[in-house]
Amino acid sequence: MQLPGSILAGLCAMAVGLALASCEREQRQFRGTPPAAERVNTVTLSELRPGAQAAVMHVKNQYEESAYAISEGKRLYEWFNCVGCHFYGGGGIGPALMDDVWIYGSAPENIYATIVEGRPNGMPSFRGKIPDSQVWQIVAYVRSMSGLVSQGAVPARSDHMNAKPPEQSEPGQQPKQAGEPKPSEQSQ
Repeated sequence: MQLPGSILAGLCAMAVGLALASCEREQRQFRGTPPAAERVNTVTLSELRPGAQAAVMHVKNQYEESAYAISEGKRLYEWFNCVGCHFYGGGGIGPALMDDVWIYGSAPENIYATIVEGRPNGMPSFRGKIPDSQVWQIVAYVRSMSGLVSQGAVPARSDHMNAKPPEQSEPGQQPKQAGEPKPSEQSQ
């Protein structure tokens, strides 16, 4: 039994339409409104101290769901020389960003406040130096380093030329205890 040409053409068009619709991964908004944009130009006064959690409104960072935004955050992290102090998340002059110990909190709004307001004895304030949307992209990337973002935000393209897989594709890791220094490492 043969199908008429119009039915066969309709089935082919429907198959092509379904194939194209299934290829869509994410919507990219290149000029989207960042979360909590109305708070950008206000000075935040809080009792936030190391080890204490801020009692602030929780903000959902929509950039954590976007592979593009996280990769832009990684580019900006390097561009604004965050690697100079935090290296590539392992810590150095600044604290590590790949473990479960966060001095000022690991929530998106805490990281945002740290970048915008700065912290005593080291972290400079980037208020007015980095656009708000880029701060939120850096926040998404920083949270991805310790596995705090969605696994669905992993880039779909092949990154075989990178030195390591994307941070958000790695499972969250627990820090290891440093322990006591060996006798040969102790100062005399």
